[in-house]
Order: sequence, then C-alpha cells, then structure tokens
Amino acid sequence: MTHIAELAPTEVWEHFQTLCEIPRPSKHEDALRDYLKGWAELRGLTTQLDAAGNLIIRKPATPGFEDRKGVVLQSHLDMVCQANAGTVHDFFKDPIRPVLKDGWLVAENTTLGADNGIGVALALAVLQSEDIDHGPIEALLTVDEEAGMGGALGLEPGLLQGELLINIDTEEWGDFYLGCAGGEDVNVRSSYASEALPANYAGARLVIKGLKGGHSGCDIHLGRGNAVKSLLRLIKSHETELGLRLVSFDGGTARNALAREASAVVALPAECLPLLYTRLAEFEALLQFELYGVDEDASVAHEAAEVASVMAAADQVRLLRALHAAPHGVKRMSQRVSGVVETSNNLGVVQIGNGTLFANLMVRSLLESGTRALADEIVSLFELAQCDIEREGKYPGWAPNPDSALLALFQQVYAREFGGESGVKVIHAGLECGLIGSKYPQMDMVSFGPDIRGAHAPGERVDVASVGKVWALLKAVLAAVPAKA
Repeated sequence: MTHIAELAPTEVWEHFQTLCEIPRPSKHEDALRDYLKGWAELRGLTTQLDAAGNLIIRKPATPGFEDRKGVVLQSHLDMVCQANAGTVHDFFKDPIRPVLKDGWLVAENTTLGADNGIGVALALAVLQSEDIDHGPIEALLTVDEEAGMGGALGLEPGLLQGELLINIDTEEWGDFYLGCAGGEDVNVRSSYASEALPANYAGARLVIKGLKGGHSGCDIHLGRGNAVKSLLRLIKSHETELGLRLVSFDGGTARNALAREASAVVALPAECLPLLYTRLAEFEALLQFELYGVDEDASVAHEAAEVASVMAAADQVRLLRALHAAPHGVKRMSQRVSGVVETSNNLGVVQIGNGTLFANLMVRSLLESGTRALADEIVSLFELAQCDIEREGKYPGWAPNPDSALLALFQQVYAREFGGESGVKVIHAGLECGLIGSKYPQMDMVSFGPDIRGAHAPGERVDVASVGKVWALLKAVLAAVPAKA
C-alpha cells in the first residue's frame, strides 16, 4: 500500500488515508461519521448530526475575518463499491489498498473512493488548519449520496448558516460547475413460474466481462458496453435457434455504474451445446468489433451448469422481451449546453432467480420534464409486461446561474494563482447541489475538484498533482471571500 499520508500536500492526504482505512459503503457510513465527529470535537469544533444522518462540523472564522460570508464545504462520505471478478475484497471490512502509478493514485482491482473521499479530505484539512485565513466554515458531510442522495434529500432547511456553498465533487481540474442533471430511479419487480427441465436439456453458464464500466452520468456518452444489455441481446438473438430456456440472470451491481459484468444460466438441448459455443465465440468477436476504441477487452465465456428447472415459457417471453427492449444510454443531447447529455438512462442492475425478477433503471435529465417523460416510457414498457413498478429517489437538477458571484470569485482567483482561463460547465451526473439548493434557494453554489478518472469502476484513480492545485485554490478562495452585505 502506498503511504498516502506522505504525498503532498500532506495535510490533505493524511485524511484521505483515514478514509481508505475505514469502510464506507452507502448506508453504512456510521463508523466513519462517528470517527470524524469525535475527531472534530477533540479539536474544539462544534458538531451536529441531523435527522438524515449527515454530519455538520463548524469552525469559527480566523481573527479579522469574522465579517466574511460564511462558507459551506460540502462532500459526501459514502463511495461506490465495485471490484473486478475474482478479486477478494469485503467493502464492509477491508481497507482500500491504492498504489501510486505515474503520478496517479489508483486502486487497481476495486474502486478507490476518490469520489468523494478527496472532497471530504479537503474539507477536513481546512477544519484542521491553523494558518488559513477564512470566515465562518461549515463542513456538510452527507450520507447515502451514491445510493439515492438520501442525505441531501433529508437535509432540513434552516440548519446551514453559510451564504456560499462549495461542493467538492466534480472531476476535472480547472473547470467550475454551475449545474447538473436531476434524476429518478425506476425499480421493476415481477414473479414468474418455473417448469421442470425438459428432457435431454443441459445447462450452461454464460458470462460477459472485461468491460470498463464507469459512472452512469459522466461516462454514459462514451459508447462503452453494457454487460447486461449485451447478454440479454445474446440470449434473445439465439433463443429460437438454440431453444434456449432462461434459468437465472445476474448483471450489474450499482444503479449509478455502467454494468461491467453479467452472467446467466440457460438450458438448451444437449446436442446444441457445440453450436452454442460457436455462437458465443462469434458474439465475442462482434462485441469487440462494435466496441472498438472503447471496450475492446470484452469477452464471452461459458461453463457447464447444473440445472433442475427453467423459467416458464410464457414468463420468459414476457420478461426477456421487456428487458431486451429496455432503453440504455443517451436519449438526447442538450441543445442549450453544447456537448452535454440532456437525457439518459442506465440499465444498471438485473437479477433473476428463485421465481423473482428485479431490475433498476436510473433516468437522468437536465430537464425535469425529460426525466419524467423517459421514466414514463420505461414504466409503460414494463407495465405491458405485467411487472410491478416503483418510482423512487427523485431529485431535482441544479439550474445554472451564470451571474453567480461565487463563480466570478473562483475565476478571478484561478486566473491570479494559475494563469489562463478556467472552464465553466454543466454536468450530466447528479450533484447534491440541486437538492441543497431547493432547500436553501438563496445560497450561491459552485462545484469543483481534482482530476479523477474511472469513478464507480475498478481502476478508479486520482491525479496527485491536481489535488495539490485544488488545495491551493481552495485556500486562496477562502481568503478572498468578501464581507457580508
């Protein structure tokens, strides 16, 4: 393991090392939150836990800066937990073990948690500092962001005192973000009947793996493969030719991650097994051809499987066709913000077995009407397939404010400290700014962060030098915050 705390700036990296050592899956941030609460109180800082489980840590202004506007430093405590097949890692017990490669800190076989651990570490470094000039500081460390923004959803109006909010949760150094997509989850459930394995049938387990995966908001436009969609396509295309009967299906592990791996157990006449293996090799070559330049390592594997029963034929027709038709990917590019996805859907998770089906589809859009319209289409599709539908986790987008005084301050300080012009962007991923802004409508907000690549997928990495730049900019911005009106 890299000695993370020895990286520069050490005042930031020592906190990130702590975050790597304390497990923090979504909905299981208690150990980290309790540790940070105790850490803050030992330093004489004021802490508050709200009803949603968010931690607020307050630090008074440094002498001479008491009249400055209060600043909220906001990041989320949880991380997406993904590991490569064959990697033994318990995200509820095991620490993250990153290594340093060519200036990047990387977790080779798991997610790193730089999203959003770097943001948390930067906020903690400000709270610990004794030589930074700043007005009143509140660190808002939210929970359950990756599994539905539960912490931000439950944040109560009136708790925060600051006028400015700096969200440290975007992944392109030198760019400042002023808006993000909203979203909604569509959860699909259905029961199905089973039938005895037909005579002379044999079982086979099919696996698609080797895909890069990634963030379902930031990476949805890159054309990467979706293992769930690919495996559904493979089964559907050879269902009649080979007499395939579906036994079980397990694809994807997170609503907000592109599915990297999927497996299914099928049954077919034993004499058709050689032809199946030929079709699998052909499909692997086709996937690699279609995904040239983005996911050439896609692979299709098989092994024998013991099978006692199969999904009833009528249910297979009903469910397999609906899943095959389910949308995935970019629905529409924005005509208002060049180069930004307006509306998309991620078919992130499909699980079939023991008489039940569950699927999660995550819809995002810069327009509330876009979220609603695409979610309505998905609901209609699965209602035709006689499934039970649950819509949950709806959260608003963050409407850009090009006249933001906080943005102007960031741009001025960036130009002074680093030279050149910074970028201003809108992100298709969901940020907590939309929810926080709906409860604190007068709060001026900007989001920024270091260079992070591969968030939500194994191999996630963060550029060490960019973290140092973010730290320098954050300190300079805090010192330049103007007085209250």
